[in-house]
Amino acid sequence: MKKALLWAVVLILSISMIAVFSFVGCKAAAGEEALAGKHFEGVTIWFFPGGPEGGPFASVVYNGAKAAEEDLGPTVTYVWSDWDPDKMISQFKEAIAAAPDGICIMGHPGEVAFAPLVDEAESKGIIVTSQNTELPSIQAKYGANGFGYVGASNYSAGVSLARQSVLEFGLAKGDKALVWGLLAQETRGLRTQGCIDALEEAGLTVDYLEISDEINSDATMGTPVITGYISANPDVKLIITDHGALTSTVGTYLKAANVEPGEISTAGFDLSSASVEAIRSGYLGLILDQQPWLQGYLPILQVCLTKTYKFAGLPIDTGSGFINAENVEALAGLAEEGIR
Repeated sequence: MKKALLWAVVLILSISMIAVFSFVGCKAAAGEEALAGKHFEGVTIWFFPGGPEGGPFASVVYNGAKAAEEDLGPTVTYVWSDWDPDKMISQFKEAIAAAPDGICIMGHPGEVAFAPLVDEAESKGIIVTSQNTELPSIQAKYGANGFGYVGASNYSAGVSLARQSVLEFGLAKGDKALVWGLLAQETRGLRTQGCIDALEEAGLTVDYLEISDEINSDATMGTPVITGYISANPDVKLIITDHGALTSTVGTYLKAANVEPGEISTAGFDLSSASVEAIRSGYLGLILDQQPWLQGYLPILQVCLTKTYKFAGLPIDTGSGFINAENVEALAGLAEEGIR
C-alpha cells in the first residue's frame, strides 16, 4: 500500500514538472515572437494631429496616434498645423513628396483644396485617410483604396449640441445666442452651420462671429473678442464655441468680461483636461465629446490594415455624447491622462 502511494506521488510530481516546463516553453516562444517585431513594422505614415503642438485637442489626437504607433509598430512622422488650412495643404504636399505608405489628414481645408492632391497621392500608391473633418466625395472615390473617416458627423454634431443646449439651459424663443465658429471653412464649417440652424429652429436670435486665423491658432487671443461682444450684447443667454481650444478657454474669456459662473450659459466641443477644469469652475456648462484619442489611434490602424491586408476605408463616428457637471468626474481622470 505504501509502495503504491509512493508511486502515485512520483507520478503526480512528474506530471506537474512537465506542465511547468511546457508553460515556460510557451512563454519563451511568446517572448521570441515579440522580439521578432510588431505586427505592422515597416509601414511608414505621415500623421496630422491638426493643431499646435501642446494644444488641448491636438494633444489628445496625438496621444492616440502615438499609442497606435507603439502598439502596432509603424514608423510615424507627426505634422503640426496650428489648425491652419493653408498650412495643412502645404504640409500635405511635403508628405506626398516623402512617399510614405500612408497619410492621415485633417479634412479642414475642404474637398476643393484636397481633391487634386489626394488624386496625386493615390496615383503614387499612397494610402490617404481622414480624421476629424469629413471629405465625403473623396471618401466615396477612394474608399476601396483605404480612404476612411474617423470623427463625428460634423453637421449632425452641431445640431445635437445646439438642441441639447436649449433643453439643458431652459432657453426660450427670442433668447439671444452667439455662435463663434468656422463657417468660412468648407466642410469643417458644417458643424457651425448645424449649431446655427438648430438654434434658429428653436426660435432663438443668433449672432455669429468667425474665429479668426490668429485665434484659431492661439485660443488665448480670443479674450478681447468675447469681452467686446458681451459689452455690446449684455442680454446674450448662450455662447457656443465651435472649437475645442476655445471651449476649454471659455472661463478665461468670461472672467475677463466680469461674468460670474452660470450667468451666461456656454457650450462647445471636446473633452480635455482643460475643459474638465472649465466645467468644474462652473463657466463651461456642456460639451459634446467626439473622443479625439480615437481620431489618432484608428487612422493609424486604418493605414496599417489597408497596406498589409487591402482593407477598404472604414467610416467611424466617434461622437460619443454629452458631458456636463453631473457626469464629468467619471471621465476626469482619463482626460487628465490625455486619453479622454
